[in-house]
Amino acid sequence: MNNTFSTASHSSTTTRFSFPSSLFKRFPYPHQFPFTQTLAFSFPKSLRTSSPNRFRISFKQPPASDFSAEPQLSDAEEDYDYDDDDDDVAADEYDDISGELSEEPDQSDQEIEIPMVEDEDESSTPTEESKWQRVEKLRNEVKEFGDEVIDVNELASIYDFRIDKFQRLAIQAFLRGSSMVVSAPTSSGKTLIAEAAAVATVARGRRLFYTTPLKALSNQKFREFRQTFGDSYVGLLTGDSAVNKDAQVLIMTTEILRNMLYQSVGTSGDGLFHVDVIVLDEVHYLSDISRGTVWEEIVIYCPKKVQLICLSATVANPDELAGWIGQIHGKTELVTSSKRPVPLTWHFSTKTSLLPLLDKSGSHMNRKLSLNYLQLNASGIKSYKDDGRRRNSRKRVNGMSFDGVGDMSGQSLSKNDINMIRRSQVPQITDTLWHLKARDMLPAIWFIFSRKGCDAAVQYLEDCKLLDECEMGEVELALKRFRIQYPDAVRETAVKGLRQGVAAHHAGCLPLWKSFIEELFQRGLVKVVFATETLAAGINMPARTSVIASLTKRSDSGRVQLSANELLQMAGRAGRRGTDERGHVVLVQTPYEGAEECCKVLFAGLEPLVSQFKASYGMVLNLLAGAKVTRSSNESEDMKANQTGRTLEEARKLVEQSFGNYVSSSVMAAAKEELTKIKKEIEMLTSEVSDDAIDKKSRKLLSEAAYKEIADLQEELRAQKRLRTELRKRLESQKISSLKPLLEESENGRLPFLCLQYKDSDGVQHSVPAVYLGKVDSLSGSKLEKMVSSDDSFALDVPREETSSSDSQMNLDFEPSYYVALGSDNSWYLFTEKWVKTVYKTGFPNVALALGDVLPREIMRMLLDKSEMKWDKLADSEIGALWCMEGSLETWSWSLNVPVVNSLSENDELLHTSEAYHGAVESYKDQRNKVSRLKKKISRTEGFREYKKIIDMAKFTVEKIKRLKARSRRLINRIEQIEPSGWKEFLQISNVIHETRALDINTHVIFPLGETAAAIRGENELWLAMVLRNKVLLDLKPAQLAAVLASLVSEGIKVRPWKNNSYMYEPSTTVINVINFLDGQRSFLLEFQEKHGVNISCYLDSQFSGMVEAWASGLTWREMMMDCAMDEGDLARLLRRTIDILAQVPKLPDIDPILQRNAKAASDVMDRPPISELAG
Repeated sequence: MNNTFSTASHSSTTTRFSFPSSLFKRFPYPHQFPFTQTLAFSFPKSLRTSSPNRFRISFKQPPASDFSAEPQLSDAEEDYDYDDDDDDVAADEYDDISGELSEEPDQSDQEIEIPMVEDEDESSTPTEESKWQRVEKLRNEVKEFGDEVIDVNELASIYDFRIDKFQRLAIQAFLRGSSMVVSAPTSSGKTLIAEAAAVATVARGRRLFYTTPLKALSNQKFREFRQTFGDSYVGLLTGDSAVNKDAQVLIMTTEILRNMLYQSVGTSGDGLFHVDVIVLDEVHYLSDISRGTVWEEIVIYCPKKVQLICLSATVANPDELAGWIGQIHGKTELVTSSKRPVPLTWHFSTKTSLLPLLDKSGSHMNRKLSLNYLQLNASGIKSYKDDGRRRNSRKRVNGMSFDGVGDMSGQSLSKNDINMIRRSQVPQITDTLWHLKARDMLPAIWFIFSRKGCDAAVQYLEDCKLLDECEMGEVELALKRFRIQYPDAVRETAVKGLRQGVAAHHAGCLPLWKSFIEELFQRGLVKVVFATETLAAGINMPARTSVIASLTKRSDSGRVQLSANELLQMAGRAGRRGTDERGHVVLVQTPYEGAEECCKVLFAGLEPLVSQFKASYGMVLNLLAGAKVTRSSNESEDMKANQTGRTLEEARKLVEQSFGNYVSSSVMAAAKEELTKIKKEIEMLTSEVSDDAIDKKSRKLLSEAAYKEIADLQEELRAQKRLRTELRKRLESQKISSLKPLLEESENGRLPFLCLQYKDSDGVQHSVPAVYLGKVDSLSGSKLEKMVSSDDSFALDVPREETSSSDSQMNLDFEPSYYVALGSDNSWYLFTEKWVKTVYKTGFPNVALALGDVLPREIMRMLLDKSEMKWDKLADSEIGALWCMEGSLETWSWSLNVPVVNSLSENDELLHTSEAYHGAVESYKDQRNKVSRLKKKISRTEGFREYKKIIDMAKFTVEKIKRLKARSRRLINRIEQIEPSGWKEFLQISNVIHETRALDINTHVIFPLGETAAAIRGENELWLAMVLRNKVLLDLKPAQLAAVLASLVSEGIKVRPWKNNSYMYEPSTTVINVINFLDGQRSFLLEFQEKHGVNISCYLDSQFSGMVEAWASGLTWREMMMDCAMDEGDLARLLRRTIDILAQVPKLPDIDPILQRNAKAASDVMDRPPISELAG
């Protein structure tokens, strides 16, 4: 009798599926993920160009959608002609901003080139047959004449183009027997160096390992190397399968090699001892927080006889990396290149134009992109003559001037003004695409940090024809063939756009589909690929243009800005060697950032590699493990000798060889020495600008009468300034005292307008009009009230009246409070009385629009409570900070009705009604005038001219002190970045291992639990071993076993329901019961970890177990994905992770044979299209 799967939604309809397992379908997310925002775009009325190649776009209205190193070698002196998951962000980042296109792009501005960075491989290669024949010829020559025939010229001769100087230098270093670090930009041809090394190694009859950080990259290199060497010479080793694993060139992910170096049970045995060369591709991953330790461990554990070839993107400290490898591994040479084979031109896209981002020098921003210029341009004021020539180098308009990059003197723009200008300049996708097409800048990779944003962009353009009839026919044929070969892998929602030449590429797509898109793109049949950041991570998919839609992306801690390394890695996709004379990078105006922010990131400088070395259970067990409890009596004496284990001291020496400790021991010493020098210089300069020092210089330079006159006036001026400062404090205190009752009086009546004022980190003052909601304490039960009362970040530590008057802090006779308001820029503001400039009589009436409607104040409270409470601190003070949080689309209409500051009358300011405040203002003004008069009096004295020289020199010295302090802060930050890897964490983990009886750290005897944990690969090896050794798993069927193990490896997988896709399969009752039982063991391990200060995740979550159980029970892919709340790529990734751990079980020591058989059975069933590891 067959069991049934049942599905239930909100409706009463129930659908039953007959399958051989007791799984049922559920709808657990009916309203938790309401993606109801419609993606709307305004369409340009006309798209016209005078170019002979007209870009015709035919549109249908799209449906609304929810969306000690050796000396460095460098070629710098020679002249030559890399998920994503902003996944919960809907496509509203591309909301409609109406406006017209300019009739044609401005092509009068010269494009500017900036040197680029990053990494990738050589694309200009001879035909594969030709290269293969040349490799074979070299192999035969070595057989006949010996290894001596291999030199740089022989290796270069397998290519039908002249190799670059840095490639030649690297090959020469390899042939000298050195290990090396190669740091060069994207598409400069670093892979050619590794390929040449592989040719030499194969010709010598030796072996090379090639490692990559990603499975997709390993598969790509596997295909490329087989085309070069032939199938018999190249193998692939992944977590759960192997192809020709004894080949001379073996490609694998980095973690596989690390585990082989551990020499643990279940890896490739003694295979590593026959390896001569190891290539570490994308070695800059060493800085990756979660995985960087793997690269460091490989370098530390690797036998010194093995040559290391480390290929890195351009980073700030390649010399440190080479120095570290040279110190612990042996002779290492550094080869660097700063030249891109295809130079890059940087552009900036606004609503009406595509302009150069940089000026002619390439070192500053194009002045036409400054906010002030855009504001003047929008108002119709021109700073150029009609013939386009500048009138002079500095132009004044309405009391303002621009110079250099377009900065203007005069009053700074407020935050509200800046946001208005930015919003008015945000282009539609078609605005930018039109310019790309008109200027022949396609194909393009368009980076959007949101899966739904990518899919929405494709849907928006699916009626926009970018292919000619011939190309459309080729796409149709390729799609037909793909559908026949992989019917379940076709992404039906993307087919319409693909036929027009647009596609999405992100982690939500199946790997097979992504490979198909990559192939079409490389054939020129896809003109625009909308991709998330993962596409920049080494996949060989170069384009003519890279478009970067935003400089910020969402993270768990809110919006974060791209680093210079991230920006340049994405930009590095542009420019195809041998095809394009120039590559193009287009940055796009957004509501959040403009050209100024783009230039800040671009010129910020590359980030250095930073050590992420950390101990793990696998590391400790493999380093310390000695004799096994289960050791058989017939083992050889050699094997017993190898099982003595390392002592703690020996393990410590290995751990302290980390890159972090190398950097900290060398760089930190130099940095501290420089800090000491700077501190002494600051002390000396500070003494030169003290009052006593200035007084001595004045006495020496001036006559006695002139000195006495100025000295007396200066003493009086200092006294008057002290009084002015005191009155200023009193004024501020009185203003706050007067505001507090005004704000509290408005709690139940209308919602008044107010003006908030603060200075940012650059000293620019901002005035923000806002509508006042209320005091946080009055919002009882709200998320904001709970957060402010419980989070120490919002604590108010206020100085009291008894504080000394000489204290720099403000004395208050009341307790400050937090208030909340909605700004005209659609941002929520959380503030104390300190940040309120004034409160107005006018505001929103707290009256319902219609009988029975909710009052406006209550509506705003509900909208505030729906927010995620991700506050950013704008400014701080002794009586509370000013915080800001983005509003939502629902608050947008409210913010639009907040008037600008200029339209609010001073007569409406309620502060004018306070006599005490008015008196404090007048007293402060009088005192300020006294100080001004005294300054004028001093300027008219006899010796003022000589005295002014002394003061000017003191000001110059003060500026120098500021620069030195800034340098000091940068050095301190650098030191903080290079925290040394500690022995402490290693000992903490070893204590947990000792207490759980996995290994005795005193005798180094390893117990069965430790044997299993040492052999397994995973985030928390001890936790995985505890689960796999539990007898409760023996009663499970293969599909149920897969479901339980899936609960251990589903970290990072997300539910992404939208529209009607909200279903998921639930696990069977047996699976749920087992997972609940395992949760008790998990608590046991967590207690041990907490006791010893170990913070390693023990993951267990049954949320997706039902999906894995369904697949392991034989459901088809179509049945799995029918109305599924998961993306295809996420489900495929979860299934691959489960297969990976299942495939490990039969190879692990001391595991029950029943469990091993069930794991193999489950793995075999699950490893089928469209998720097969080697499919395609």
